[in-house]
Amino acid sequence: MRKIFFMTAALALLAACGNKDNKSTEALIKAGNVAAMKEKRSALQTEIGQLSEAIAKLDTVKELALVSVATVKDTVFNHYVEIQGSVDTKENLIIYPQYQGTLLTLNVTAGQKVSKGQVIGKIDDGGLSQQVAQLETQAALAKTTFERQKRLWDQKIGSEIQYLQAQTNMVSQQKAVQQLKAQLARTVITAPISGVVDDIITERGEVVTPGQGIVRIVNLGNMYVKTSVPEAYVGKLKIGTPVTVTLPSINKTYMGKVRQVANNINPANRSFNIEVSVPNTDNLLRPNQVAQLKIVDYTNNKALVLPTNVVQEDAKGQKYVYVVTEVKGQSGIAKKALVKPGQNSSNYTEILSGVSAGETVVSEGASTLSEGMKVNF
Repeated sequence: MRKIFFMTAALALLAACGNKDNKSTEALIKAGNVAAMKEKRSALQTEIGQLSEAIAKLDTVKELALVSVATVKDTVFNHYVEIQGSVDTKENLIIYPQYQGTLLTLNVTAGQKVSKGQVIGKIDDGGLSQQVAQLETQAALAKTTFERQKRLWDQKIGSEIQYLQAQTNMVSQQKAVQQLKAQLARTVITAPISGVVDDIITERGEVVTPGQGIVRIVNLGNMYVKTSVPEAYVGKLKIGTPVTVTLPSINKTYMGKVRQVANNINPANRSFNIEVSVPNTDNLLRPNQVAQLKIVDYTNNKALVLPTNVVQEDAKGQKYVYVVTEVKGQSGIAKKALVKPGQNSSNYTEILSGVSAGETVVSEGASTLSEGMKVNF
């Protein structure tokens, strides 16, 4: 009320002065006397300054600064390493033939699910199966001969050399059959893993050779993210460390864990590799997708945390916040408190010292405050 009164009085006085000298002012303007007009303006500015000083001395009511406050609490504080990685799977295989010939059959199509050991194709054996049948007949005869020769030998009939020759011939024929069957088995193409046929590389009827891909099979059930981490984090990242995995391409976030930490440091970039297991419950993960990783490398289970923008720095480089003291209702006194900040994460700063749990800190409007100023919140 007192401030309003003095302002009203000042305005009235200026108005009175203006009315008193209004004629002369208009006369000066009409006359175009610049020097006289400047002198008149200077006199009015002097009077306004004198009135302002008088108001400041007589007005003892201070205006309260309006701020927002927050109560300091104990909380769990996590610091993260944020790096980029790529999705991968160890079960992403191209199936190669082990035998040269024409691809007679291909029993799968792109997108089809297959099981481990399932026959997915057959290569023309070029008469190999007929050779196996002939050898099996010869092996059977050799076995019969040996068994008869053995019975005779057990009765002390015949010579030992006949017995040994029959035995050697039988074993030789059996091994020949096994070797030819092993070659014949290579003409059958089976799935080495369970998964989905991702691509048909060679069509039925084409001639295939070892080293020429036929199909690609991918298992999306065992996905992980691979990335390289700077050497400075050796010892901080361990198997089981929680990781937040975000895939921008599908706008999805997953919770994973570090499943493997390399023991070797790459001398070229001073980093080491890690693998993070990621659940693929909704079947949206694909090999080579870009992933953003947030890996917890520091945890304080009982930390004092403040928004980073609340912590200010003075001319001496000291960090400080304003603590509200002498709280009465919704007002108090701003007190400057020097603080020691710790780690920063997600726009929050860990406070190691300078404030205590339960104290009220100015969270918004601190930039306009000074020591001892009254605040309203």
